[in-house]
Amino acid sequence: MKTDDLVAMLSANVEPVGRGLVVRTISIAVAAGAALALGFVLVGLGVRADLTATRATAFLLLKVAFALAVIGMAMRYLTKLARPGAERGMSPLAIAMPFAAIALLGAISLGIAPSSHWNRMVLGDEWLECLLSIPIIAIVPFTVTIFAVRRAAPTDLVRTGTVAGLAAGGVSAMAYALHCTDDSLPFVAVWYGGTIVLCTLAGAALGPRLLRW
Repeated sequence: MKTDDLVAMLSANVEPVGRGLVVRTISIAVAAGAALALGFVLVGLGVRADLTATRATAFLLLKVAFALAVIGMAMRYLTKLARPGAERGMSPLAIAMPFAAIALLGAISLGIAPSSHWNRMVLGDEWLECLLSIPIIAIVPFTVTIFAVRRAAPTDLVRTGTVAGLAAGGVSAMAYALHCTDDSLPFVAVWYGGTIVLCTLAGAALGPRLLRW
């Protein structure tokens, strides 16, 4: 029997993975990763003491909105990449939109502030903690997401890993926002945005190894 005939015979009765099943599986995985990340922050880092203050609440909502925009964009493409042959239609520009928006807001914030405040606005008090915490927290949601995506047998492993890292970084940033006391748009743009990008790059590097099937 020729190879082509064997492949045709084996694939004759195979039905493609339904999009609805893929969406549900990945959604559950991301939600589980978010719950674990929140638990890690609550137990390991704690919630900021002034969370009920108006300014703290406003910036928490802004940080969460940015993270949710990243997660939503990642989910949109991850559910496509997880299905063999459904990789078309990805737009890097669309994925970059949340980052461009927060960067613009950060630049405007710096533009209207005295230059003597810029260093404080960008670095804050906890830039190093943010730089370390978000990637570390992201390990758990990344692992859970990769496990779920792998079951769908993706074929573009680099891009799938990249977007999985993006989703995990967004989930981690959202959880870390409950603890973070640095409230400035430039800080969010540089350190939240930057660490999510680091998670994305890590996903691109690890994806081909972890998703191989």
